[in-house]
Amino acid sequence: MAEHPPYPVGLRLTGRRVVVLGGGQVAQRRLPALIAAGADIVLVSPEATPSVEAMADAGEIAWERRPYEDGDLADAWYALIATSDPEANSRASAEAEANRVWCVRSDDADAATAWTPATGHSEGVTVAVLTTEARGRDPRHTAAIRDAVVEGLRDGTLVAPHHRTRTPGVALVGGGPGDPDLITVRGRRLLAEADVVIADRLGPRDLLAELPPHVQVIDAAKIPYGRFMAQEAINNALIEHAKQGKSVVRLKGGDPYVFGRGMEEVQALAEAGIPCTVVPGISSSISVPGAAGIPVTHRGVAHEFTVVSGHVAPDDERSLVVWPSLARLTGTLVILMGVDKIGKIAETLVAHGKAPDTPVALVQEGTTAAQRRVDATLATVAETVREKDVKPPAVIVIGEVVTVGPRPVG
Repeated sequence: MAEHPPYPVGLRLTGRRVVVLGGGQVAQRRLPALIAAGADIVLVSPEATPSVEAMADAGEIAWERRPYEDGDLADAWYALIATSDPEANSRASAEAEANRVWCVRSDDADAATAWTPATGHSEGVTVAVLTTEARGRDPRHTAAIRDAVVEGLRDGTLVAPHHRTRTPGVALVGGGPGDPDLITVRGRRLLAEADVVIADRLGPRDLLAELPPHVQVIDAAKIPYGRFMAQEAINNALIEHAKQGKSVVRLKGGDPYVFGRGMEEVQALAEAGIPCTVVPGISSSISVPGAAGIPVTHRGVAHEFTVVSGHVAPDDERSLVVWPSLARLTGTLVILMGVDKIGKIAETLVAHGKAPDTPVALVQEGTTAAQRRVDATLATVAETVREKDVKPPAVIVIGEVVTVGPRPVG
């Protein structure tokens, strides 16, 4: 008799009895989804992996520490059969068939009455993939299809043309350090849904080229501000477009709250009654040194790292940084926006006790194709910046971690 394809269906298991036989790796992988579905789960197994045991200890499942016995599937709505005993699996499968309980078998899919699809989730959508032909029932194949679909939904490349999700309001999105692949999947999806994008100069520019033609892209640096301050003009632009019912993305470099004035924009939107979603981004303070082969911490070398804005010189009365205290720290110092002030910063650190030969690395245009690393010491960094013509944006790393990795070439 010809094999027919399975009939796909979503099971609503909230409060319904589900029996899992076997506490090994299969159960460990399947139990979280059953727990998330709200099922009343009974695990029958003499032993369990530490992860499964932790679920029982937390009260997420009931665990009966014994082998399978006839009658264990009574009153069950669904069963997962995954013991290491083929004979027990066959008996349990027969019981499930007799009691009309849908059951999955990890050892013999053809003997089961249900199959577990490869599943994934994206913003309220569950993707479930089943391979219908027995000869092609390769879990790696179904998982690859699942991953491709979920990724497409997350980054916005797989959306029905006339059913694109739109969320009126503003999304404050951290775009990461520059490489477009380092934005979060949520940030990329919100970009794909946007009507208007107001972008910073340091945001990942390549992402803007991917936007559909109808999306209005506004350079934040070019918003006319007349009698307003530049930041106030940006706030007003966000409010104006959002009040028109548009989906607005404020795309910022790095993370919105790391020297990004993101909170000022959130406060302005809140005062105007505009809903705002904040999407964290990968901060350049960690990612750029990492891309250049520098760990901000390393066992036996640095137990802490401090991130400082260098846009105000140490001797400027507006500075909020206690530089003498930073000079006494033994860990890593990461300075953002400090290229033009690095001479004064180095001089101040040395004056308050930092060794002149403390290693320094400057990473310009980190994570992009134009990335370059320039090494120096506190004693030589000011001259090195001039000689090597180091330009912003550049992340400056000060400390022994600079010398931990392989030496840079060139």
